[in-house]
Amino acid sequence: MLHRHPFLSLLTLLYLGFVGLVTLTPAQEQPDYAGLAGRVLARLERYPDLDPLTSRLSIERIEFLANIGLFVPLGMFLLLLVGSRLWLVALAAGIVLTSMIESVQREIPGRVSDPRDVAANSIGMFVGIALAIVLTLPATLRRRRERTRPA
Repeated sequence: MLHRHPFLSLLTLLYLGFVGLVTLTPAQEQPDYAGLAGRVLARLERYPDLDPLTSRLSIERIEFLANIGLFVPLGMFLLLLVGSRLWLVALAAGIVLTSMIESVQREIPGRVSDPRDVAANSIGMFVGIALAIVLTLPATLRRRRERTRPA
């Protein structure tokens, strides 16, 4: 699998490194993500047309959505590596990965392990897998037609 897709494998490993940096760095060495979310929310609240959106947003919801977004690319990469037939394997790998991250976070100073993060990350994995399936569907159907075409 890794030798068949060397560029995708490298890209996946680099993204895993980024996820590790974001999720496993001690809190005092990380950017202030909650402060950033608060500034984004304050900026959005300046626009009255966005009130239906901003009235439902909070820093906690922005963090939940960010956790989903962080794992969407990983879901796509894993599905592309293992293939659409093994989508459940990609999803299971993502859930195991996020569970491991949350377990390790308990031991890192200033980090908080939260079961909601596992849920958000798993949702992100699922969305990424679904998106990759939809994006690769035309090529998959074309290959199927070519295989079933009489010689």
